[in-house]
Amino acid sequence: MTQIVLALAIGVLTASGVWLMLRPRTFQVIIGLSLVSYAVNLFIFSMGRLRSGAAAFTREGAEDPALYADPTPQALVLTAIVISFALTALFLVVLLASRGETGSDHVDGQEAPE
Repeated sequence: MTQIVLALAIGVLTASGVWLMLRPRTFQVIIGLSLVSYAVNLFIFSMGRLRSGAAAFTREGAEDPALYADPTPQALVLTAIVISFALTALFLVVLLASRGETGSDHVDGQEAPE
């Protein structure tokens, strides 16, 4: 049951993020990119088979490496969080500069014809 809920959460985050990235307003695009990055982080965590209470590294001569947690997904997600934060900050600065320059928050800089 947990795998189904996790798969649905990843799917909903990805679908919502893609839908928002296809919107004409730049703020919606930024929120969509954030949702997709959250979905990717959850996916990496789920593929890492996280174990609670397991050691993060193996000792020399360990008989069964399946008893240990893999630290690689944790390191990847931590790095991805930092990169997505920096990317979001950069996009917000570009959004504000673009809005000040064009007076519009549309992706192409022009209002949609009515």
